[in-house]
Amino acid sequence: MNQWRLFYVAVCAALLMGSCSKAPLEKIPDDQEKPVPAPKAEDENPALISAAVHQSISGFSFSFYKALQKQQPAGANIFVSPLSLHIALSMLANGASGTTREEILKALQAEGLSDSTLNKDCLSLLEELPKADPAVTLQLANAVFYKNGFPVEAGFLKTLSDYYRTETKGLAFEPADLPVINKWASDHTNGKIPTVLEELDSKLVLLLLNALYFKGDWTTKFDKRTTVGATFVKEDGSRMQTAMMRQTDTVLYASTNDFQSIQKPYGNGQFTMTILLPKTSAVANLFNQMDTQKWNALLKSFKPTKVDIGLPRFKLQQAFKLIPVLEAMGIKNAFNPWAANFSALSHVPTFVSLFQQNTFVAVDEDGTEAAAVTNIGVAPTSGPLYPQFICNRPFGIIISESTSKSILFMGSIYQPVAIP
Repeated sequence: MNQWRLFYVAVCAALLMGSCSKAPLEKIPDDQEKPVPAPKAEDENPALISAAVHQSISGFSFSFYKALQKQQPAGANIFVSPLSLHIALSMLANGASGTTREEILKALQAEGLSDSTLNKDCLSLLEELPKADPAVTLQLANAVFYKNGFPVEAGFLKTLSDYYRTETKGLAFEPADLPVINKWASDHTNGKIPTVLEELDSKLVLLLLNALYFKGDWTTKFDKRTTVGATFVKEDGSRMQTAMMRQTDTVLYASTNDFQSIQKPYGNGQFTMTILLPKTSAVANLFNQMDTQKWNALLKSFKPTKVDIGLPRFKLQQAFKLIPVLEAMGIKNAFNPWAANFSALSHVPTFVSLFQQNTFVAVDEDGTEAAAVTNIGVAPTSGPLYPQFICNRPFGIIISESTSKSILFMGSIYQPVAIP
């Protein structure tokens, strides 16, 4: 079974759930292991958001991962940031109107949320997550790059500045500007994602970017001296060698008929990596069956247990083109030049022509380092939103009466004579 994908997404799930992911510890008999110590009150800084937005982020995360998984080759590694994507789509929604906006909010599972609720809670995450754990480095940043001279609505830019703390900058959108955009991504991911665009499409007039960077040391680190070479059996049954980190530790543990799971904490415990190890089925099937309800049930089932842990050391860099995935999730008009409605972004008709996410993750004996940049490119619609009918060549005319359907006049105009 290909368990690599599992470890990658578990980091992202930990970032999303953070302080919400700690299940209450159940009282256990004295002859069992002592519970994992809870974070000290003075060390804990809760990142509080509304239940509705928490539900939106959680539900969107699993739905997005399932949709992405369907479009990836069987057995392919996957590591993405649903939170980065959620924030980027929330920014984009502020520029959308009509059906275009409705489709985005539905995919975000935020149809019933007011603009202020979604925007304010995104602001709370931007401000509170970086302060959640002094022992963990977490950075969130947003940016808007627009083409000089392109009329971006002032209200749209103000909303993104007020609630998403965007860095806003006008550029010529020429090849010489490419290093500026890539440098922003590199600066906000500690250099782990140095390039998000290989070339700058001359048709683009606006870019929305979200960057998320995470670096946390395990609360209980692995001893490098215990890391050994081990065989890893892939989903197709073939084998490969890996560096297996080993540790015996008291962690939160759960077991079902389908999988085992542990939560391995970082720092003061507000951030954790949840690892899901299938017993009988493929990792893909496990995630296809996972949703918010089952995730919450899993969190409540964890109990402190002494566990012999083996976790491969790994590093991964990936890039995903997400338009097909988001279309499968119901966002269609945004990518259709003739149907997109971003009138709150600009009075010039536009559509989304670029939507991608670049990611990085490294897991070793000390902890985890992960980064993501979500990039949305907006381009003007090619031509007006209505058919062109310009009589600049010979044309025919018919004058008729509608009730009797009588044709009064017919003609062919080859050489229109100007009216004096």
